[in-house]
Amino acid sequence: MSVFVDTSALMAVMVAADDGHETAACTWRKLLTAGEHLVTSNYVLLETCALLQRRYGIPHLRRFEAEAVPLLRIAWVGPEQHDAALTGLLAASRRDLSLVDCASFVLMRELSITRAFALDEHFSEQGFEVV
Repeated sequence: MSVFVDTSALMAVMVAADDGHETAACTWRKLLTAGEHLVTSNYVLLETCALLQRRYGIPHLRRFEAEAVPLLRIAWVGPEQHDAALTGLLAASRRDLSLVDCASFVLMRELSITRAFALDEHFSEQGFEVV
């Protein structure tokens, strides 16, 4: 089965100082051991890279690229998914919801992925099972 991996989970897995690190790292290991297909988007990768670089520096970014990215299958947000995500974001009219999240929801629905590895409550609000 496939699980969509969000920035919130990737950050928690990669940063030992993150409050959710212990739980996220355990979940990450369980998903890998179970042979789950870990799917994320180019938008999530961009967001995660930017946050790691800005908050923790290039060494964290290098580690992410070497250790985590090779384990992920990348689903690309194209023009149609971007437009649908932006439409959803503007319709929701919520300051705490991001374009990256909305693009994730669009891709998950297109790919029939019902589960998300996320620390972000927006996924459960959208009806996805959070692992």
